[in-house]
Amino acid sequence: MGESLDLERALVIGVASSALFDLAESDAVFREQGEEQYRAYQREHLDDVLAPGVAFPFIRRLLDLNALSETERLVEVVILSRNDPETGMRVMRSVQSHGLDITRAIFMQGHAPYLYMGPLKMSLFLSANEADVREATELGFAAGHVVGRSVPDDGDSDLRIAFDFDGVLAGDSSERVFQDRGLEEYQESESALAEVPLERGPMADFLEKINRIQGIEDARSVSDPQGFQRRVRVAVVTARSAPAHERAINSIRGWGLRVNDAFFLGGLPKGPILEALQPQIFLHDPRRHGEGAARSTPRGQSPLGGNNRGEMVSPGLAVIVGSISESGAGFTCGCNTRPTFVPVVLLWKNRLSRPGGRPRSRPLPG
Repeated sequence: MGESLDLERALVIGVASSALFDLAESDAVFREQGEEQYRAYQREHLDDVLAPGVAFPFIRRLLDLNALSETERLVEVVILSRNDPETGMRVMRSVQSHGLDITRAIFMQGHAPYLYMGPLKMSLFLSANEADVREATELGFAAGHVVGRSVPDDGDSDLRIAFDFDGVLAGDSSERVFQDRGLEEYQESESALAEVPLERGPMADFLEKINRIQGIEDARSVSDPQGFQRRVRVAVVTARSAPAHERAINSIRGWGLRVNDAFFLGGLPKGPILEALQPQIFLHDPRRHGEGAARSTPRGQSPLGGNNRGEMVSPGLAVIVGSISESGAGFTCGCNTRPTFVPVVLLWKNRLSRPGGRPRSRPLPG
């Protein structure tokens, strides 16, 4: 690997083995037979390649973006695991067998690996361990709880990213106006403040790193207009509509960021749009607008923004990773009469922090 890695410039993602691979079988051994039998099981199956997990297709596409530069790593993925180094060997061998360009890992026997997100400048930590995710968010880190089963990876390199706007790319101050004063005053406020950018939300930094990669794609396209194909495309899918759309557009521009597409749906269901858009990842506050992603997107409980003030203190997002179509396997969405199966990651971003970081219960080692 000849590229240099600058943690300040690169998009750095932490992923637990429980998110990257399907660990259902080994986790069952840990739960039912205990740690020693789990160790023996992992030694016996050291060369058995783990099957892809929920986050696998998204992580693979991210890593593929490193092909855009010969001099620096644009994306770095680090394994963060509660396994000890010995039991973690199977994870790293599976990484190699799947051809994933992941060489860095932190294995901490029974302890919280997310404590090292800060030194590694990570933008996001994905895990199937809910206790770890909640502990990480209480320390102020962005962490996602992976839920459901994996969907097949089609091997494509395109990476489509969709964001909700309020509470996701932007803060939730406008949403609070809507909740406290109603639609009419919300529209008046947004029109009066159309030229005033909103505060950046929890995922604006993620978009900034993605935009940097898109800038490299732009340069490649100029030098090779006929042969180069862009991989990354970014969309905003929001319940905003005119006239409130202007403040959203002006805010993104005011932050020095950009998106390729915008869907201002005015409260219409987002599900049909997502089914057509087919993003690999959708960053969404599912409680913010009850219609959510309707048919395609499970409406997990997100503690972000004004809709449920007083119920939970951790602002957060929901992230849909993988296929949005009805053909995939995964989490059952009971949003309407036609349940859809999609893999889900619940992403939390906490503005509050507290000391500590040790789990409250005995977690699985992933």
